[in-house]
Amino acid sequence: MLTESTLHFLAAGSLLGLSAGVSPGPLLTLVLTQTIKHNKQEGIKVALSPLLTDLPIVLLTLYVFNQLSHINLVLAIISFLGGLFVAYLGVESFRTKGIDFNTQGTPTGSIKKGVIANFLSPHPYLFWATVGAPYVYKASAVNLWAAVFFLTSFYVFLIGSKVTIAVIVARTKVFIGQKSYRIIMRILGIALLIFSILFFYDGVNYIR
Repeated sequence: MLTESTLHFLAAGSLLGLSAGVSPGPLLTLVLTQTIKHNKQEGIKVALSPLLTDLPIVLLTLYVFNQLSHINLVLAIISFLGGLFVAYLGVESFRTKGIDFNTQGTPTGSIKKGVIANFLSPHPYLFWATVGAPYVYKASAVNLWAAVFFLTSFYVFLIGSKVTIAVIVARTKVFIGQKSYRIIMRILGIALLIFSILFFYDGVNYIR
């Protein structure tokens, strides 16, 4: 079950999930504001919102990708777009200096706000259309466990990182825009740039 191939997809899901979890954005900002203004439970509720919003996005992108998976040119274009998107995330990780957020006027209703913020954000759609769906497709070609490991590790690290941030902020009241956070983001940026190269490599192979 844990072969070299499945471990690759486990590692890929972990890295991509961790990067998405700690990168500045609407959902992480809401996790922080709800935690600081209320308590860690409210922040954790926001962190769990992808479990409610991502299923239709994942299913739709997987369905569309499956319909186009026999056309190598389409696969190449998707791979190139995925490479560009992951490279963009990597560059943004290097440019991250901290997280700016405003806690004024942030009422409770954390789950509802988290669902709205995540569902209206373009990032889940872009990720699953250009990165997530191709990875699941490649993993399923290896075996079912590879796809399961990719999806599971992605969401464990996506949600787990946000929950961890909420707990740390609630206990220490230390904002995440500190030097250690910037170092972590730069390390993730390097890893994402490496992954973007792999996507470009796959794109070239599809059109050979």
